[in-house]
Amino acid sequence: MIMKKNSIITFSIILLLSFCSYAQSDRVSKVGTTGATFLEIGIGASAGAMGGAYVSLARDASALYWNPGGIAVMKENEVTLYHSLWLADTKVSYAGLVIPAGDFGTLGFSFTSLDMGDMPVRTIEMQEGTGEYFSAGDMAIGVSYARNLTDRFSIGFTAKYIRETIWHMSSSAVAIDAGTMFKTDLFNGMVIGASISNFGTQMKLDGRDTRTYNRVDETKQGSNANIPYNIDLDSWDLPLNIRLGISTDVYKSSDWRFTVAVDAEHPNDNYESMNVGGEFSFMDYVSVRGGYNSLFLTDSEGGLTLGLGFNSKMLFSDNVVTFDYSYRDFGRLKAVHSFSLSVGF
Repeated sequence: MIMKKNSIITFSIILLLSFCSYAQSDRVSKVGTTGATFLEIGIGASAGAMGGAYVSLARDASALYWNPGGIAVMKENEVTLYHSLWLADTKVSYAGLVIPAGDFGTLGFSFTSLDMGDMPVRTIEMQEGTGEYFSAGDMAIGVSYARNLTDRFSIGFTAKYIRETIWHMSSSAVAIDAGTMFKTDLFNGMVIGASISNFGTQMKLDGRDTRTYNRVDETKQGSNANIPYNIDLDSWDLPLNIRLGISTDVYKSSDWRFTVAVDAEHPNDNYESMNVGGEFSFMDYVSVRGGYNSLFLTDSEGGLTLGLGFNSKMLFSDNVVTFDYSYRDFGRLKAVHSFSLSVGF
């Protein structure tokens, strides 16, 4: 037992040191240098209201996004539906399903999409529109597995397929997420969580919209003006992100609970930042949440987050229904409203 505890502590220390050394290895922000940036949009109204400080709190179906190791502690099946009216009139939707499978572990399935709606096609000659419309969108499908290695330590993995489309162009990639969660004896059972997201292949747009035509030699009269060729586009890395967080119950009684959480993030396309959040809960039926997103991040539009959660059993059933709402302030980009509905069965 002592060897197990020492192994867990050693693993946590190595993970923390690896995070710190990686976080300090590169001081260039690299903003705008990755593909599939929709993967950086946090999932779940509860997590959003907590300012995104959720890697050590994720013990519901939204953990499939934040920390797949968190689903190992779930005791019943759960499905979560999430919808957010995102920036610039885009919409983010998510569906997650978690199925505990006894001694085998826990399985999870997730689907995420970003919808930008239809937009008019414009050209230099027809700047008011050609009468055609095009659309752009992103999606990710994930399959997760997690299990408890001890009564305090869990680990999980997600394999996912990612696809982006715009008109007649598309790109795809595959990626892996990994996460761990460790419950300590310190400070009312403080939990340490860590995850790495979107470790995978590069993305490159391809399709018929790269095909164009050019004259062989513009200096010679009568040369062919319709020689076809394709524009070769660059490949882009996925938005790799490393998260390390802690959470604990500052106060807990039979009816009331106050939980605080802090996360540190190191993405490969921006500087390091921190998220903080708190949740005040009454009998786990009503929760009031607040937080702050992207602390210490240069030129950040992140800010204050607020939210509410309601948890009750369905009539004539033991199924638990949870409804969550979050408000996120993005400064000049205005606010974002998100909603989640979860059912445990």
